Amino acid sequence: MKIEQGRRSYDQQCALAYALDLVGERWTLLIVRELLGGPRRYRELLDALPGIGTNLLAERLRMLTAAGVVAQGAPGRRTAGYVLTELGNRLREPVIGLARFGLGLAIAHPPAPGGTVRPSWAALAVEAMIDDERAGDVTETYLFDVDGELFYVDVAGGRARVVRGAVDEPDLTVRADAASFFRLGLNQLDPIEALVGGEVSVAGSPPAVTRCLRLLGLGGNAPAERIRAEGAAADGNTTAVA
Repeated sequence: MKIEQGRRSYDQQCALAYALDLVGERWTLLIVRELLGGPRRYRELLDALPGIGTNLLAERLRMLTAAGVVAQGAPGRRTAGYVLTELGNRLREPVIGLARFGLGLAIAHPPAPGGTVRPSWAALAVEAMIDDERAGDVTETYLFDVDGELFYVDVAGGRARVVRGAVDEPDLTVRADAASFFRLGLNQLDPIEALVGGEVSVAGSPPAVTRCLRLLGLGGNAPAERIRAEGAAADGNTTAVA
C-alpha cells in the first residue's frame, strides 16, 4: 500500500505501523465498526458518526476504498452503499479485541455521562463481552432486542457467535433500551436489579438466564433460584422466567 501524498506515515518496517498508517487515523476504525454490521449508505454512516463532518467521512471512505478495504455498490441495495471487502472483514478480530480492551478501560475508568449511545453498537459490545471459555457444554440461542436492534448469540460446541437478525424459538429473549444495555455492560447496573426495575425484561428459563449472564461476564454466578424469585417479583414489568 502506497501512502498518499500529504498523508502522514510512521515510515517503519513494522506490520503494526503499516496497518496503523491506514486505520490509525481518527474515525477510520469507527467507520469499519459500522460496516461490520453490514452495508451502509453514505447518509447512514454520517448519521451513525455524529461529529465526523461530511468532508472527512468522504475522505476516509475514499482512502479505505483505494486500499481495497471498502467497496462501493453493496449488493442488494437499491442505491449505492459501502461494504467491507474480504480484506476489510479481516479487521473484525482486531476491532473486537480493541472493543474488549475498551470495555475493561471503561469499567476501570467510567466515561462521563451524556455520550452518544446507539442500539446498533450492542451486537459488537456483546461480541466483546463473550468468552468462549464460559460457553459451557450447551446448545442454546439467546435473542437480544435492544431498542428494536435484533441479534442473537448462538452457543454450540463450547463456542458462541453473534448473528445479526432474529432467530426462531430462542431459549432466551432479552429486551432492553440502549442506555440500560450499555450500563449493564459497564457494570453500572446490576443485572438482577435491572430485571426487577424493568430496565431489562427476559423470557426464558432461569438456568438459561444464568448461563447467558455467565457467558457475558455479568454476574452469572447468581443462582437460578434468585433469578426465579426476582422474576416473579417483577412480573408486572413483563418479565417471564418459566
